[in-house]
Amino acid sequence: MSMDSDFLEALSVYLISERQHALKFFTELQELGRSFLLRSDLIDTYQNSLSEQSKGKISDTPLQKMINWAQDAALDHSWIYLALRTQIADWSYLRIHFDTMGVDAISVSAFLSFKERLIDNRNHDANWSLEIDLEPFSREFPKLQESRSIGRGVEFLNRSLSRQLFDELVKGDSRLLEFLRVHRYKEQQLMLNGVINDINALRKAIRKAEEYLQSLPADTDWKDIFQPLRILGFELGWGKDVRRVLDTMALLLDILEAPSHDALEEFLARIPMIFTIGILSPHGWFGQSGVLGRPDTGGQVVYILDQVRALEQEMHKRLVEQGLDIEPKILVVTRLIPEAEDTTCDQRLEPIAGTRNAVILRVPFRNQSGEIQQKWISRFDIWPYLEQFSYDVERELLAEIGGRPDLLIGNYSDGNLVASLLSQRLSITQCNIAHALEKTKYLLSDLYWREMESQYHFSSQFTADLISMNTADFIITSTYQEIAGTQDTVGQYEAHQAFTMPDLFRVVHGIDVFDPKFNIVSPGADPTVYFPFRYDNERLSHLHQEIDRLLFSAEHDFDCRGVFVETDKPIIFTMARMDRIKNITGLVEWYGNCPELRERANLLVVSGHVDPSRSSDAEEREEIEKMHSLMDQYELDNHVRWLGMRLEKYFSGELYRVIADKKGIFVQPALFEAFGLTVIEAMASGLPTFATCFGGPQEIIEDGKSGFYIDPNHGDKAAQILLSFFQNCQDNPGEWDKISNGGLERVEACYTWSRYAERLMTLSRVYGFWRYVTDLERSETRRYLDMFYGLKFRPGCGMK
Repeated sequence: MSMDSDFLEALSVYLISERQHALKFFTELQELGRSFLLRSDLIDTYQNSLSEQSKGKISDTPLQKMINWAQDAALDHSWIYLALRTQIADWSYLRIHFDTMGVDAISVSAFLSFKERLIDNRNHDANWSLEIDLEPFSREFPKLQESRSIGRGVEFLNRSLSRQLFDELVKGDSRLLEFLRVHRYKEQQLMLNGVINDINALRKAIRKAEEYLQSLPADTDWKDIFQPLRILGFELGWGKDVRRVLDTMALLLDILEAPSHDALEEFLARIPMIFTIGILSPHGWFGQSGVLGRPDTGGQVVYILDQVRALEQEMHKRLVEQGLDIEPKILVVTRLIPEAEDTTCDQRLEPIAGTRNAVILRVPFRNQSGEIQQKWISRFDIWPYLEQFSYDVERELLAEIGGRPDLLIGNYSDGNLVASLLSQRLSITQCNIAHALEKTKYLLSDLYWREMESQYHFSSQFTADLISMNTADFIITSTYQEIAGTQDTVGQYEAHQAFTMPDLFRVVHGIDVFDPKFNIVSPGADPTVYFPFRYDNERLSHLHQEIDRLLFSAEHDFDCRGVFVETDKPIIFTMARMDRIKNITGLVEWYGNCPELRERANLLVVSGHVDPSRSSDAEEREEIEKMHSLMDQYELDNHVRWLGMRLEKYFSGELYRVIADKKGIFVQPALFEAFGLTVIEAMASGLPTFATCFGGPQEIIEDGKSGFYIDPNHGDKAAQILLSFFQNCQDNPGEWDKISNGGLERVEACYTWSRYAERLMTLSRVYGFWRYVTDLERSETRRYLDMFYGLKFRPGCGMK
């Protein structure tokens, strides 16, 4: 249901007729003493502040509907302005005058302008603001209509554009033919040569080829049929044998007859288009050992390394099926750090273990004078280096590959921006993976960007995010929520639809989550590392002595605090970076504040450093100090074991299983988690998992069946959920196994890297095809964003 004129009239009539009840509610909001209110503020105030009699009068009324729809509000002494999300990604805006109870529908621009006035305490219309509106550039572009279809962009795109392709084929359009001719690998022509000049000639050639091939055994190798097919106009790439070639040609004939989205996708999946991939991930300490747990270095590194292994296997399999003896190549491009401490981050090239031909390519950051930056830099401080980095990466990539890569995959805000710059210069299909969009993690970070600028530089990051998400050919996310949230919560990308950064710019239309560029492709956990604890023959038993030492030894020579006194208790295990969003200290506080939970279980924390002087990150040091304070306050040294170390993945995999042996649990307490790889890892190991209800874990876990949700904003309730589980396990010995098995089944059904790689390779071909035969490249949008980049991003991060 959208907010229409009937609703506005009903609300207006209600506010006037029930003025006393409504005014009491608005007065309670004003008494909160804040200019900006969240959805929870509005709902809690409504539920808690009004008398029972008033609640009865207001329930199931236009005012109640307004409160249920409201996502945030801004108010002063006279007005309240509200952003209403009547459905997923469907927004309306209104204002109410406190004295007259007058209701007006307003524009998004007016809503954001009012917020700016409250921030700056200035006249409502006194200052001009740059408005960013990308909607006009996509008005003619096909868009999804139903919220349930969000994240299935390629299906919609194929359906929509297949009809267009059919009309063009009827008219004799040759772009499909040109697309089949364009494919080459180095000097080798693929698919079609110059013998076939039009669509009719292609039909005739396929029929002749079929007639010839049907006379041969199905397993006849391509090399034995190459010359006759070449004379007809066909080159390498149709398949490894007669059976595969006939299938591929039949698919193409079906498309020429009447393009269907299924046949088109299946045919494009067979086109030899992707031989080399460049994966961009500039920030952090990107390496294969000794880096996890360092600042800015966690799940993204694990994700990319597992992604590379899966992609290489899928690329190799497809090339073999296409009859090509070509070794695919993947380069993960990151920053070279000369002062690399005890890591390999100062090595230019590093082969990736478990692959045939994939490498890490490291390129240093240079300042505008050409000097190399020697030390690690926080992900929030790297923006001035990225443009020059993109030019250096372009040179290094072209040299290593011997030409352009066939696909660029950006990661996080910095990698996505570099991918955007390279894609535009080299005309390469671009895929974005956000991992996490900071705007949704830091509350009101758009409105108060100036107060946070010295530490976080959000002016540069949010600008870069807008540019890269609009230049990408396609975007993959791990969950639906990452794009469009839930019925009650706003998605990470959806949050970039409209926002303001006062005195910088005002975004009235930043991104459209109904755009078919969005696709959900969920990652998995490496099955050679994260497998069920019951697989005794595969267990890494040689690590058990060291694991026992880390868990229980009173004497130690490693970074540690706390010793378990009662070692027979089950263990609550958590592992993440020590930063505010990961909320490790929040879990420790819940645990310390619940004596019954401390009696039931011990708590193992693997995070950060125990010694704050060893950290180079300000936020991490603050959390370390808070951790020590909590352990002192609640006297937790006999209940909590805190290991300040980074575990290699094979060690962490066996640690999950050892915790499972002891009937423990895993807790992921983040304030927000974009996806949650550790959630997948724990579940794949058979460890019952409790994870934040904000973000990806809400889609990974089926609450009460394959794990449990916890609300990090209500620690007392979260602690009770953990306590109840342990009590239920004591009362019902099968409860632990039920949740353990539920998690294993969930991961096996939905989260595997092989499924991920197959889907990503198909998407890259489909979007590459539409980019070639249509204006999916969106050249007008790119020119607009070029201006935005030059006028806002470059000056904003200090570039000249």
